Amino acid sequence: MKSIAIKINNNKGESLSARLELPPDRHPHNYAIFAHCFTCSKNLSAVVNISRTLTLSGFAVLRFDFTGLGESEGEFSSSGFSSNVNDLICAAEYLSENHMAPSLLIGHSLGGAAVLVASEQIESIKAVATIGAPSHIDHVKHLFSNSIDEIKTKGIADVSIGGRPFKIGSDFIEDLEQLGSKTIANSQQKALLIMHSPQDTVVSIEHATKLYKNAQHPKSFISLDGADHLLSKKSDSIHAGEMIASWAKRYIQIKQENVPVTKMQVVARTASSSFTTDIVAGKHTLTADEPESVGGNNFGPSPYDYLSAALAACTSMTILMYVKHKKWQLDEVSVHVQHGKDYHSDADNPEETNKKIDHFVRSIELEGDLDKDQISRILKIADKCPVHKTLHSEIKISTRLAGNEVLLKKH
Repeated sequence: MKSIAIKINNNKGESLSARLELPPDRHPHNYAIFAHCFTCSKNLSAVVNISRTLTLSGFAVLRFDFTGLGESEGEFSSSGFSSNVNDLICAAEYLSENHMAPSLLIGHSLGGAAVLVASEQIESIKAVATIGAPSHIDHVKHLFSNSIDEIKTKGIADVSIGGRPFKIGSDFIEDLEQLGSKTIANSQQKALLIMHSPQDTVVSIEHATKLYKNAQHPKSFISLDGADHLLSKKSDSIHAGEMIASWAKRYIQIKQENVPVTKMQVVARTASSSFTTDIVAGKHTLTADEPESVGGNNFGPSPYDYLSAALAACTSMTILMYVKHKKWQLDEVSVHVQHGKDYHSDADNPEETNKKIDHFVRSIELEGDLDKDQISRILKIADKCPVHKTLHSEIKISTRLAGNEVLLKKH
């Protein structure tokens, strides 16, 4: 499906900028809300990667900017932890009124502390996942400790956090001090997943230990070994998303009517930020990409690699089915395929010899007790594989706008 830009009003009437990420191939079975880290935004790469990974498992994920951050209205200097919690509650109310009440909360860093507190006030929440979360709320004060006296004296001060300038107001400090060093607990026994990297230098692993000890069951811990606090590596954030999706399904209800929104066998989704493409094929998820040399991230095979893989896999399966039918002794078959563009040297029309054609080179390895006649027959059967026949036959591709029966192109 798609990523939808939406606006949510907080309890002060300020507009919060949000995006609703929906599964590419089906109606969502559950809705989740993602709370970003302190001074971050909904567009942090880790937030986007985790959200979209969850959609591949059928979740819809609402990611939004807290008051005064990103594209949301309001003054960050007058916001605070309490306003973050209120923003989360407003986001949950928006989903309840317009889509479905959320069942999962995900929070990164201070956003993790916020989802733990907010979950106690959102009845529909069944599971909570935190990533690099502090065990007490005033942990963030160390980021601008040198400016606290100035903030209290002047009411506001410019501070640098992560190399970026922010205005911190006295309301923010008062909010933290009222909450104090209160240790956050999971008092309502909602399922809790704590994810933390032992190498986190912003929020130490000891915070995860305190959170786990203070939490009620059911509770789980997953080490994000090797990751930094912001999950800067795409592989780390995708791993976190996959783990959250798998864990959450144990504690939430997945309705059987979670049916595909399209009858298409395969769905591919590519965001504008890169060539990295999520693919859903039936119940399976894949990733396609382009090499770094042409601007991709090289996180998966290229489209032509997948086409070559389809030919190789179909050839291998066709050979195995034939050999089993014949009851011949074949232990293993391996098919190697290379794709390229060659000049049409064997064209009947001389004018076509300057045209390039797609050329697949297929090499077949056979391990087993086979004689020459059997091997010769197997090589002929390889050309009978359905994908081989498809590539050699006339192909028609019809293109239309999704949800619109009018065909746009015909090839």
